[in-house]
Amino acid sequence: MSDSDLKPRLQPRTKVEKPKLYRVILLNDDFTPREFVVLVLKGEFRLDEASAEKVMMTAHQKGACVVSVYPKDVAETKATRAIDAAQRLGYPLQFTVEPEE
Repeated sequence: MSDSDLKPRLQPRTKVEKPKLYRVILLNDDFTPREFVVLVLKGEFRLDEASAEKVMMTAHQKGACVVSVYPKDVAETKATRAIDAAQRLGYPLQFTVEPEE
């Protein structure tokens, strides 16, 4: 038996890439009540009251604001659920999802 027979054979490791992240962006509109926007941000995106208010006001003043960053499937799901909740009540609230650079 040679020394090479006694050494364990190592399997090459495959590198796993981290998933690409996507930003969920809240778009301002002049019709959805601020209280509802804060409620959605707290419920769907798990923001605390102060953070939800800040995101809502930033979107109101600047036209848009990044809510959070997630893997693509999570970002799209959260944005869709938030839009659907608004549409059920007749509000035009919109979120977009775009890749983080």
